[in-house]
Amino acid sequence: MQKKIKDTSLSLHRGDITAQEVDAIVNAANSGLRGGGGVDGAIHRAGGPAIMEECNRIRQMDGGCPPGHAVITSGGNLKAQYVIHAVGPIYRDGAANEADILRQAYESCLKLANDYELASIAFPSISTGAYGFPVDEAARIAIGATAVFCMDATSLKEVRFVLFDQFTFNAFAEALQ
Repeated sequence: MQKKIKDTSLSLHRGDITAQEVDAIVNAANSGLRGGGGVDGAIHRAGGPAIMEECNRIRQMDGGCPPGHAVITSGGNLKAQYVIHAVGPIYRDGAANEADILRQAYESCLKLANDYELASIAFPSISTGAYGFPVDEAARIAIGATAVFCMDATSLKEVRFVLFDQFTFNAFAEALQ
């Protein structure tokens, strides 16, 4: 499934984000940049120790990465040149600005990609795993933030959402329509 927004193609894919051949993949990271389970663990395993070494340096310099923000490292052994580590919110009840923080996380990734003049990026569904964000709402936020960003001039020609399961894919497909 695909949609064109100005000069950028937004597309949805089922699969493994670590196998994507794009300029950058996005990691749904924790604020300590310490690796973990889910997408975070898969990216660190596939990318090798270089990514964690860079995360350690970032943590030593900046203390980590707060929710709503993103940092960039090399892609290590991945096909992608870079990994953009985005920290989404832990969903509590929806009344603690979780939607705004999630939107900021996506925007931070897109801005970093544009700053690095990247042409392609692949996103997972940020915060919908262990952080518990409702998938339908997260999909609307992700697609909406990306569409708004792509309305302005950007180096990005392709934005992929690489979704692990059919339920998440279906939620993103509905949001894209």
